[in-house]
Amino acid sequence: MNIILTTLNARYTHTSIALRYLFANLHEFKENASIQEYTINDNIHEIAEKIIKSNPSILGIGVYIWNSLIVSELINIIKKILPNTIIILGGPEVSYEPYRVDFSAADYIIKGEGEESLYYLIKDIFNGKKRDKSIIESKYVELDSIVLPYEYYNDHDISNRIIYVEASRGCPFRCEFCLSSIDKKVRDFPIETLLGQFELLWEKGARNFKFIDRTFNLNINKSIKILNYFLGKNDDYLIHFEVIPEHFPQEIRDKIKKFKPGTIQLEVGIQTLNPEIAERINRPMNFNKIKDNLEFLENETKAHLHVDLIIGLPGESIMSFSKNLNTLGLITNCEIQLGVLKKLSGTTLCRHDIDFEMIYSDIPPYEILSNSEISYLEMQELKRFTRYWDLCYNSGNFKDTIKYLWMDGDIYNGFNNFSLWLYKVSSSTHNISLNRLTEYLYEYLTSVINISKNEVSDILIRDLTRVDGRKIPLFLKENATFVPQIKFSEKKTLGKRQERHKDS
Repeated sequence: MNIILTTLNARYTHTSIALRYLFANLHEFKENASIQEYTINDNIHEIAEKIIKSNPSILGIGVYIWNSLIVSELINIIKKILPNTIIILGGPEVSYEPYRVDFSAADYIIKGEGEESLYYLIKDIFNGKKRDKSIIESKYVELDSIVLPYEYYNDHDISNRIIYVEASRGCPFRCEFCLSSIDKKVRDFPIETLLGQFELLWEKGARNFKFIDRTFNLNINKSIKILNYFLGKNDDYLIHFEVIPEHFPQEIRDKIKKFKPGTIQLEVGIQTLNPEIAERINRPMNFNKIKDNLEFLENETKAHLHVDLIIGLPGESIMSFSKNLNTLGLITNCEIQLGVLKKLSGTTLCRHDIDFEMIYSDIPPYEILSNSEISYLEMQELKRFTRYWDLCYNSGNFKDTIKYLWMDGDIYNGFNNFSLWLYKVSSSTHNISLNRLTEYLYEYLTSVINISKNEVSDILIRDLTRVDGRKIPLFLKENATFVPQIKFSEKKTLGKRQERHKDS
């Protein structure tokens, strides 16, 4: 047999840990299998061409919210050219019903964790045994019995891409918008075995580890051992964790304080600060603990932070969202990721559809279109707000300049006024270059808010030159009171985005 395992990642820098898990657990069929990774930006026919040239007898495809439409088209092409190829789908987008994308051309669908189910399905195919059902319901695997995937990150992956790792699966919380809440039992991988695998990756040159655990700081003993492992390394590296905002016991605080700038990044899931909304979606929230922990992380550590807020939760109005944003902006200067609510199959969000008039798109990523508190037109404006927020605020390109938009302290209204103006003059939310965005900010601050050209030029130059080697636009030079020389550094100790967020 010729087995190909494939998926389409969202970006080239991403890797699929799932494909490597599946490959690692194929046992005697591993020598007949290979991994082919693509991205959603690749040409669909070129992807099909490469797969067809390999002439697989079995094709396994990982399906996610970002690639489901392309996968549907891909399997139809493959089946027309290679009708005898057996196509097996797996991944979050096919693990829960209803399916809102047509996957009927596939031969089998594995729902749930597939490390063991795929192996046994391929074994049956190899032995000529036909399955009665095309949809296979997988049970949770025992994490101490499956083969770990880390040796299957190759040298190219390690040199050019993010290395995804995990120390646990599952989540104890029941947040209704999240698929992780379905697996309520948190299962940990054997920590000593895991650290041994990390060491193998480290020896091969891996320095960028992104943990996909939903609640990294839940298990204190496990967290401490992992943090100690990386604290024992002297080379430059970056580790990324998703953490629970209310749970930072002193032992974990003491460890995080020891990390140098540019070595640790924390994704803090807030989603909402409205206690009524949090209770409605079954998300526990303790504002005082969140505030205390964010202030600790902001003021006593060198961790790079970003916190998450969701727009469109059932019953949450624009006023409530604006209060969330303003509150977070007072607590922290870190990145604030603004996401639009998505209705994923398998979650229980649908129970709010009638009471709160929740209307979603049927096309991936299934974003909310409107609800009882936010009209479709208002939602469109909010989506543009999130895009411009990422370009101007989260990018770190305008760390100090951006604060001129809300000198009265009202972050939401200040930035929303700029967002409405920016869309009016640009008619675009994409393909806005850094130079063009600089021009827009300069024009808005000098012409609409009426700040002096000298002051705006000076602050924009200060922000732009946070990153060494950047050229200063001529119109800024002409109005600035001081123009520094362009600096060039031989070595960067921080990632590009972190470099822009650093303090002057």
